[in-house]
Amino acid sequence: MTLFVTEAIVLHVLDYLESSRIVRLATREAGVQSVIAKGARRPKNRFGAALDLFAQGSAQFVMRPGRDLHTLTGFDLFRARTALAAVLSRFTGAAALAELALRFAHEDASPEVFETLADGLDDLAAAEPERARDVAIGGAWRLVAALGFAPSLDGCAICHRAVGGGETVYFHHRAGGVLCPQCSRQYGGGRPIPADALAALRAWLGGELAMPLDARAARAHQRLLQEFVREHLADARPLRAFESWARGSLEEAAR
Repeated sequence: MTLFVTEAIVLHVLDYLESSRIVRLATREAGVQSVIAKGARRPKNRFGAALDLFAQGSAQFVMRPGRDLHTLTGFDLFRARTALAAVLSRFTGAAALAELALRFAHEDASPEVFETLADGLDDLAAAEPERARDVAIGGAWRLVAALGFAPSLDGCAICHRAVGGGETVYFHHRAGGVLCPQCSRQYGGGRPIPADALAALRAWLGGELAMPLDARAARAHQRLLQEFVREHLADARPLRAFESWARGSLEEAAR
């Protein structure tokens, strides 16, 4: 039994029995962990609002070897990110980022994944409502890269020839990135993407904010991202937060 202290972000909260909550945390030193916050549902409890979704702070929990559920003893709040709940487009984008971390991060120390997630949530919290979807797409691509699945964008994923010099570029999910025209003809299955879409992908993966996207381009980028995640990361289970995020964007565009 060990007391573990690490910086953490609240990804998911589930009520448990009459007074407790089970919390899924993304941590800097221990990956994604499940903890039980005993008494967290009582009117007067030591956690207060610290366990709200997307909150970040210092988590203290007792780890028991061989167990999947540990006991949370304290959570010192650093950042609440209440702005994410104030705008639906921010909240659904943040939920999509959290789902990526929940489903595909492991119980290993990964400061890069933690910092990428934290930066993505901070960017979303500060985003203007009309830019929230663009910011979420960029944050999701960077998180995919931090998880070890960055797409190849500067060289053909098959023959490694440099691409993008004014020629038509094809994005092939299974190959893991862009293809030159010759490989696209040979292997098939690639999707042509315009130069501005390739530039946006490069900007996002480089940590920059891409130029504002119109509704049609944003939806196309969401589909590209979802298809890539399904190909390289997902199992048979649906990505419900991703689907809700995409569905919300479609409904917003229809209004």
